[in-house]
Amino acid sequence: MLGNSNDDPAFRNLSAEVYIVLPAYNESKVIGNVIEELKERNWNIIVVDDGSSDETYKIANDLLENYKGFIYRHSINRGVGAALKTGIEAALQKNADLIVTFDADGQHDPDDINSLLVPIIKGDADIVNGYRNFEEMPLSKKLGNQIMNIITWIFYGVRVKDSQTGFKAFDRKAAQVFEIHSRGFGVISEIMGEVKRHDLKLKEVPIKTIYTDYSMAKGTNLKVGLKILFKLIMNLFRRVLS
Repeated sequence: MLGNSNDDPAFRNLSAEVYIVLPAYNESKVIGNVIEELKERNWNIIVVDDGSSDETYKIANDLLENYKGFIYRHSINRGVGAALKTGIEAALQKNADLIVTFDADGQHDPDDINSLLVPIIKGDADIVNGYRNFEEMPLSKKLGNQIMNIITWIFYGVRVKDSQTGFKAFDRKAAQVFEIHSRGFGVISEIMGEVKRHDLKLKEVPIKTIYTDYSMAKGTNLKVGLKILFKLIMNLFRRVLS
């Protein structure tokens, strides 16, 4: 069912199964608060512990006990792409109508979830991308994300304001056609490529970003962006030479 109340007419008399998917790797310091905030808003929750070596699994498992939440665990760290794939497949198996991917590091505001869902509920989009204000972004992350926007445009043919946000919503139809192969942060651009490949309707809505010392150490920065660019170029050469 939908989460907290929303004044938008799109939510009135609407019944849909919404699942929030959290890929998590060594997030024991913050994942408890993230889960609690989602529980306060009555969302279905799926946590994918991607082989954490800290207490992430135990904390999530304890908080989701006796709640409409589910936890999956990779025995080894396989990367955020693999964790997202596991979470999306799990949501589909539970007959989710709408799926929201949400970072577990506390950088997203759960009150933005409804804003991402409205365009899909109204039929204006199959997938909605949250976009962050780059002017508020620390320089190293700003450069890394700008590089990834260019990479996403060149390699996947999609121009978006923020290709690297993990805060996305999509309907069941879109989730069923996604083919995810990337195990790392490249998965976010890969999903944009699936939008292009399947001619899905894409919308972008602004989201709030909560910058803390902890969340600053996570996600895409200049170094990560360059590593993804190098990997994509190598894959391109392999395909040309094969």
